[in-house]
Amino acid sequence: MNTDTVRPAVTELRLSAFKTHRGVTLPLTRLTLLSGESGSGKSSALQAYEILARLGSGESLARAVGEVAGSPAACVPAGARPDEQGRRGFRIGCTVDGPAGPVSLDLAVQAEPELRIVGERLTGGGETLLTTALTDPNRPAVQAAWHTAGATPVTRAPLPDDRLGTSLLPLRVAGKTEGQRLVLAAAEQVVVALRSAFVCDPRPEVMRGVRADGTGGAGQDGGCGADGAGGAGRGAGVRRSGRGAGPVAGLGKPGGAGGAAVARGMGKRKGSGAGEAGGWGRDAEGTRGEGRLRSSCDNLPAVLERTSRECARRHAVLVAAVREACAGPVEGLRAVPRQAGGTGEGAADAAGVAGPGGAAGPQTGAVGAVGVRAVLDRGVLGELPVEQLGDGELRFLALALVLLTGPEVLAMDPVGEVPSAHQQMTVMADGMDRCMDPRQARELVSLALRMTDRGHVRLLGTVRDPSVAEGLPGVQVLHLGV
Repeated sequence: MNTDTVRPAVTELRLSAFKTHRGVTLPLTRLTLLSGESGSGKSSALQAYEILARLGSGESLARAVGEVAGSPAACVPAGARPDEQGRRGFRIGCTVDGPAGPVSLDLAVQAEPELRIVGERLTGGGETLLTTALTDPNRPAVQAAWHTAGATPVTRAPLPDDRLGTSLLPLRVAGKTEGQRLVLAAAEQVVVALRSAFVCDPRPEVMRGVRADGTGGAGQDGGCGADGAGGAGRGAGVRRSGRGAGPVAGLGKPGGAGGAAVARGMGKRKGSGAGEAGGWGRDAEGTRGEGRLRSSCDNLPAVLERTSRECARRHAVLVAAVREACAGPVEGLRAVPRQAGGTGEGAADAAGVAGPGGAAGPQTGAVGAVGVRAVLDRGVLGELPVEQLGDGELRFLALALVLLTGPEVLAMDPVGEVPSAHQQMTVMADGMDRCMDPRQARELVSLALRMTDRGHVRLLGTVRDPSVAEGLPGVQVLHLGV
């Protein structure tokens, strides 16, 4: 059985007009790394993928773009001019392979003056399966037409202009004709692949705790935030500051206006920051120990406590990988109870726990006043709290844990309607080798290669140094900006 075709997966990312990209097509394999100079568009490519993933998961267009890029204008290609109606926008798309064969989804998004999808096109099996177009700019709807191949070749109906039409097709198509069944199979394939994405950006400064003022604390190595400079955690979540998030020029004449914002969101994926817990131990809703790893990996000890109990074999693989990446002996890795109010060591122990309103509470000398903390067993050297590891070691540990788990352990929206055996999770890791030395980065890529070879996990990451993948068969490195 060829699992690559049985499990839906995004095999091509199209950046027709997005930020610094114009007419760019990126083929994606099970393990693809993007490299290039600063400003070459590595992070932008991942942002385009994440926008598609959020839309496929049911998020609104405004939320998907806002969470990823900060503002719609940030996605518009530099140098593009508005048309006579003052419209600017961007275009992105993807191809998804799976049981229905290659299926392509392309979106044209109007960023200004209103955020809307100007057009959506779904094609597969030699047919145009869905098209949308804006026929009345004053109405919050687009006119959609989908393939029927029955007594009526095409069905036409309005769809909301803040929804991804492809994700709504299962609610509108009866599946009575062969054409309708083709439409449903293609739409399901695209939605399953896009929803199976997990954006992972371990933040050492957040993993060690945040200060009461909401800014990220410095790590042992001088701090390594998402942009390499010690990130700030504001409000309800700590998120990468998107490159090029300021006002940018737009796309000329996008060809209309439209909209798509998806109903079922990736709302299960929470951010992390001062508004949550001030450190490890709580999720964004104030509950403790849910055991699902968040994007910033700030709740890593609770997840380690769960995974070490549920799968000893995978935990042993994690320990072996950490042993190769960390300086000094590593005989074990485990979560141990934390004493409430006790004094501890490291930057994490100085962080306060956020109160119900999101403000940091009194400093207790413990991250997440009660619960667990993760420690390395150093043998005769004793135990070492993982928050005392260097930034590179912390990021390695978190990324390795992600690669060795699955949707049930990660704070993502799993595709419950489809058996897990028919799914592939795609891990998206911007700055995969950030803060790591070449030895650590190569060990992480080697681990990723072993896991992706099994067919259940795919990886799309960016690296500064492409040499970390040299000599590793099965790793595709795409050099951007060349």
